[in-house]
Amino acid sequence: MATSLTYHDKVAVIDLGDDENRFAPDFIEAMNGHLDTAVNDGAQALVTTASGKFYSNGLDLEWLMANGDRTQWYVDRVHALFARVLALPIPTAAALPGHAFGAGAMLAMAHDYRVMRADRGFFCFPEVDIHIPFTTGMAALIQAKLTPQAAVASMTTGRRFGGTDAQAAGIVDATAPEGAVKDDAIGMVAPLGIKDQATLGAIKQTMFADAIAALTPKSEAEEA
Repeated sequence: MATSLTYHDKVAVIDLGDDENRFAPDFIEAMNGHLDTAVNDGAQALVTTASGKFYSNGLDLEWLMANGDRTQWYVDRVHALFARVLALPIPTAAALPGHAFGAGAMLAMAHDYRVMRADRGFFCFPEVDIHIPFTTGMAALIQAKLTPQAAVASMTTGRRFGGTDAQAAGIVDATAPEGAVKDDAIGMVAPLGIKDQATLGAIKQTMFADAIAALTPKSEAEEA
């Protein structure tokens, strides 16, 4: 199943799919298209989720290995997606019904809130174990959201956090039983949808200025 966009009243719900939902170029393009549509339709909040056992397994390493000459192009687009979600002028929540690994976990981090299934699935930054250091932008994103202790515990160990442990560490905001993750995430952001979007967007731009700058390619930052 491809990515899809539906609505729950004024809450836009993007389903990443029912596979590993890796960040292939087509996946990133589809996500940006859904975000464009949600913004243009006047969505007051956003929830992202998935239909299978993965929220997202992160970067499409197979594509990267076959397209090594386009690595920087690819990383820039991954960064841009993170920055866009981070700064969206509406309340956002990631509903994690299953595994969130690597860049998939970072996408969840870019949201305002995270709800994770309590009894199954892992949240993990495996970079230290797969010998892929974090980019400056990725590290800045994670560190903008986590306490120093949680950042060290998750970024330097490759630890797989179950829902309860992730909540205890402050990585996710809530846990829910199977089948309730998406609804709980919607319930978390829907009441906040009345906030003025211009004000909320400006607050996020200020709160996360360093991470947004680190996620923005130098050429674009210089033009701005």
